[in-house]
Amino acid sequence: QLQLVESGGGLVQAGASLRLSCTASGGTFSTWTMGWFRQAPGKEREFVAVISRSRTFTNYGDTVKGRFTVSRDNAKNTVWLKMNSLKPEDTAVYHCAAGTGIYYRAQEYNYWGQGTQVTVSS
Repeated sequence: QLQLVESGGGLVQAGASLRLSCTASGGTFSTWTMGWFRQAPGKEREFVAVISRSRTFTNYGDTVKGRFTVSRDNAKNTVWLKMNSLKPEDTAVYHCAAGTGIYYRAQEYNYWGQGTQVTVSS
């Protein structure tokens, strides 16, 4: 069973950058599409980014397009989310997830990490 652990969250000021990491264990990481989602208090889980198994395809949610970049290294069993020009509205718990295809809905993903908190102050 695949296990995912996120790290790299924190408290930053608006305009700053952060890089989140998600490391997998217990499975063959390279066979999974990886997604990033976020959830703010009182809101539904929101799609942030997705990267295909071979890194040939990436896509982003409209609210982060042009500011966030997803990448992965299958040899390191790790996917990253580089977040630039952070805004207060980016404040949320960020989760990585593993799925069998390119999906944009949280319920399509099979495995989830526990999440890492990102707080952006104005």
